[in-house]
Amino acid sequence: MLHDVYVDSSTGDIANMPRGGPDASWLDRRLQTNRLEYLDRDDVDVLKRKVMAALDRAGRRRWIGIHEKCARMVLREVAEVPAPKILELGAGLGGLSHKLLQMHPTAQVTVTDIDPTFVAGMADGDLGRHPRATVRELDATEIDFPAGHFDLAVFALSLHHLPPGLAARVFDAGTRAAEKLLIVDLPRPPAPIHLGLLAVVLPLTKLSPLQHDGFISSLRAYSPSALRALARHADPAITVEFRSRRGLGPTVAVATRGAPAS
Repeated sequence: MLHDVYVDSSTGDIANMPRGGPDASWLDRRLQTNRLEYLDRDDVDVLKRKVMAALDRAGRRRWIGIHEKCARMVLREVAEVPAPKILELGAGLGGLSHKLLQMHPTAQVTVTDIDPTFVAGMADGDLGRHPRATVRELDATEIDFPAGHFDLAVFALSLHHLPPGLAARVFDAGTRAAEKLLIVDLPRPPAPIHLGLLAVVLPLTKLSPLQHDGFISSLRAYSPSALRALARHADPAITVEFRSRRGLGPTVAVATRGAPAS
C-alpha cells in the first residue's frame, strides 16, 4: 500500500505535494498512498455501505460521539449568529446535520453529498422532512451557492479522500460560499509514531472493511502545513487557523477569505 507515493514537494505543482506538506520528511513522504478506500470506489457497493454504516454507528454512540463532537465544533464557530445558515459538505448519512438540528433550535442546515445514493437516503429520511433542513446533491469542490450565502461550511472527516488539487478547490469554493470553512479531519502524527500506529492496524485490514478504510485514511491524511499550502494555492487571501488539539485528536482548521494580497 505504500508504493504509490508523491515525491515532489513543490507547492507550485500542488498535485504532487506530499500529504505531510511541502517540507515533509523523507519518511513522512513514504507514509502515504494514492490507493482508494472502499468509500471512494463504485465497484464495491456492499463494502462501501458497510463502511458508511459502521462510521455512522460510531458517530452516534455515546462513548465515541463523533457526530456530537463535530457538532459542538460547528456551533462554537457560529455562536454569535442567532439563526446560523450552515452547509454540510460530504454528509454521508447525515449524522452530523441530525445532531446540529437537535442541538440548535434555529439553525438552518443544507445537507449535501456527492454520492446520489447517500443523498437519496437522507432525502427519504428525517432530514428530508425536517423544516430547517435542505438535502441536495453537491460536489464540495464546485459549490454553486452565491458568495457568503452561508455563515459556515463544514467538511468533516472527508478532506483526506481528495487528492491535493481537488482539496485546494474545497478551500476555494468553501470560503466563497460561506464566511468560514471548518475542516475536521484525521490527524497526521509525527512520522515515527505514524509508522508504529500503521503497523498495529495493518493486520486488521483484511478482517474489517472499516479497518481497511481507516488504514488508507491515515496514509492520506493532511498535516497542518499541507492544509496551509492547499489554502495558499487556492487563494493567497485565504487564511487558516488551527483550533487546539490534544494528543492524536482530530485536525481542526478554520479557513476564511480576507482581502486579496497586495
